[in-house]
Amino acid sequence: MWTLPNTLTLARIAVIPPTLATFYWDCPTSRWVACVLFVFAAITDFFDGFLARRFHQVSSLGRFLDPIADKLLVASLLLFLAAFDRINTINLIPAAIILCREILVSGLREYLAELRIGMPVTKLAKWKTAAQMFALPVLLVGDVGLPGYPVNLAGNILLWIAGALTLVTGYDYLRAGLAQMQKADAAPKPDSKP
Repeated sequence: MWTLPNTLTLARIAVIPPTLATFYWDCPTSRWVACVLFVFAAITDFFDGFLARRFHQVSSLGRFLDPIADKLLVASLLLFLAAFDRINTINLIPAAIILCREILVSGLREYLAELRIGMPVTKLAKWKTAAQMFALPVLLVGDVGLPGYPVNLAGNILLWIAGALTLVTGYDYLRAGLAQMQKADAAPKPDSKP
């Protein structure tokens, strides 16, 4: 259980509360602290999977925790960015798309797991994650972190890119999941008669 990859995944979850706490002391320093904590979490996201495969430490706990850690981190930050008015008006649309897609894919994966069907991560989904990992630290720093630069604009553009990729990958997962559901419904059922 306490392998290095699993420890890195748990560290990603542990970083969430202090990152969210920085929202309550809004100043350039706290925004940079939030950014650094998020970047640390994003780095652990890369290395936990890499190290697990490299040193043959892939575990059931790691496969369970890794996507949960990602979703907790992204969802909590999007909610706090919206609640503290760092994402507002029309830019809430890609944030909502990202949150809805995460719920959809989680439910779909849970259902397909009952059928013993896996849903591998696509390359486009990895690009989606990368876009989120670039958008969120930029939004965390915001214009206050770098006065005189349109940092919020850059963060919102990245968020829209992440939202667009999220929409496409969500549709791809839904289409693949529905196809598997149709196969399951069409498969012959065992006779229930005694």
